[in-house]
Amino acid sequence: MKLIDLSHVIADGMPVYPGDTETRLLQVRFLDTDKYNNHRLDINMHAGTHIDSPMHLTGCKQYISELPLEPFIGEGCVLDAREQPLITYKAEYETMVKEGGIVLLYTGFDKYYGTQEYYEKHPCLDMELCQFFIAKKLKMVGMDLPSPDRYPFAVHQALFANNIYLLENLTNLGQLLTVDRFEVIAFPLKLKADSSITRAVARII
Repeated sequence: MKLIDLSHVIADGMPVYPGDTETRLLQVRFLDTDKYNNHRLDINMHAGTHIDSPMHLTGCKQYISELPLEPFIGEGCVLDAREQPLITYKAEYETMVKEGGIVLLYTGFDKYYGTQEYYEKHPCLDMELCQFFIAKKLKMVGMDLPSPDRYPFAVHQALFANNIYLLENLTNLGQLLTVDRFEVIAFPLKLKADSSITRAVARII
C-alpha cells in the first residue's frame, strides 16, 4: 500500500487566510523539567489543509462533527487545471469524473502557499464546471488553492446546497497525475465547528 500526503504541515505561525488569527503551536511541558512533553495548539479551522462544510457559508446548523463519515473517503480523480486562471468544464471530464467520487483540482498553485499571490491571485472555478460536479453527485471537491472562488462565494454556496464539501489548501497533487486509481481519505476532527483541519492523503489502489 502506498500513501501520498496531500497536507501542509501545521506549525507555529503557519500561513493563514488574510484576516484570520495567527496559528500558535507551543510546547508547554518539557520532559527534563515536567517529566513529560506536551504541546498546545490554537488554530482556526481554515488554516492549512482543511474541510469546509455547509455551516461555513450557509444557514446550516449542522456541525461538521454531526455529518456522516462516508463523504470524507472515496475514489479520487485528479484534473490537471494548470495555467487556467478560470478552471472550466471540458468534455473529457464526462468519462474521467465518476459519479459519487471525489475530484481533486491540480493547479500547481501550492508553490505560492503562504504568499500574498496565493490568496489574492488564485484560480477560480467556473460555474459550469461547478454544476457538472453537482450533476455527478460528488462527495468532495479538493484543490491546491485557498478557495474555489471569491466573494460572494457562489461556488461554495452551490456545492454546499448539494452537500458537496470542499477540501482546501492541498499539496502534492502533481504526484497523482500518473496514478491510475487512488482513494482520497480526509476525515474532519470530531468538532462542534463549521469546518475542520484534516490530514488528507491519497491511497494508491
